[in-house]
Amino acid sequence: MKFVDEAIIKVDAGDGGNGCVSFRREKYVPMGGPDGGDGGDGGSVYLVGDEGLNTLVDFRHARRHRAERGQNGMGRQKIGRKGSDLLVRVPIGTRVLDLETDEMIGEVLTHNERLLVARGGFHGLGNARFKSSTNRAPRRATPGTPGERRQLHLELLVLADVGLLGLPNAGKSSLITRISSARPKVADYPFTTLYPNLGVVRIDDRKSFVVADIPGVIEGAAEGAGLGIQFLKHLSRTRLLVHLVDLAPLDDHDPAGDARQILAEVEKFGGDLLERERWLVLNKIDLLCEEDFEQRRDALIETMGWKGPVYGISAVTGQGTTQLVYDLMERLIALRAEQRGAEEEDDKPWDPLQ
Repeated sequence: MKFVDEAIIKVDAGDGGNGCVSFRREKYVPMGGPDGGDGGDGGSVYLVGDEGLNTLVDFRHARRHRAERGQNGMGRQKIGRKGSDLLVRVPIGTRVLDLETDEMIGEVLTHNERLLVARGGFHGLGNARFKSSTNRAPRRATPGTPGERRQLHLELLVLADVGLLGLPNAGKSSLITRISSARPKVADYPFTTLYPNLGVVRIDDRKSFVVADIPGVIEGAAEGAGLGIQFLKHLSRTRLLVHLVDLAPLDDHDPAGDARQILAEVEKFGGDLLERERWLVLNKIDLLCEEDFEQRRDALIETMGWKGPVYGISAVTGQGTTQLVYDLMERLIALRAEQRGAEEEDDKPWDPLQ
């Protein structure tokens, strides 16, 4: 299935049903009076998270979604039936923006989570609502209000704990293949990865994390070159970034220059991605002797002024990947605990004596 991470759709909530003008007419009941009922409310449109979906490709063809209109009111004070709500299933991680106002309506982050994107119209009032001691035969009823109509921009941002960042052929696909059950295409030429891949890394039955692999970022990506820049947004929800660097490039590129090039493009991309916690992982150490590896590693760290964690691995042979995976899991557990603590602190009632 083709990976599609953006779509534009139109949603129309149902209009409210009109109120009814009616008078009670029965044999032997000379003073019947007004008995027109209210209309029914229009149906609303909801986006619903579905963990079984992983792309927005269905919305390339189904672009208009309408909820049901409310039924009109009837005599004998019968209220019209409410229009049925429309539930539109979307992948988890979908962000919704209103194209006309540029307002972010919300995000769908969990399975079966509902997000209201278009509210149904309010029902009209029947003439029974307007009777009074001075107006015993009102001939007035109100129409239902129209439902909301919006043009939406759907944007899918994959949900992952760890994001892989690097140049084409740095070994990102090989690494995700080694440490998880994901099987992206792996080949000895650049731009093998054409869309994001997700893999679940399992430490044991109770510990696991999700890693995301995106197409490689090249120089000039911020101006539209290559594929990676359009997928950098998928790393915006990750807790931690793994910056993968080819320590033994076949074309004699400078690894430090390659690493700085990536950081420059990420900085142009904007947002807080550059401020995200990053680990430096040096790949293809199986092609170097220990002395060459140490020299290149130290030169890279000094040139970049790197202060964070540094690992040497071989994604092909698996050398060093076990320690990397266990350390990532330990760090993610700490980050999750910090997030829970911050959320609990925010939920505490305000104490004026503090």
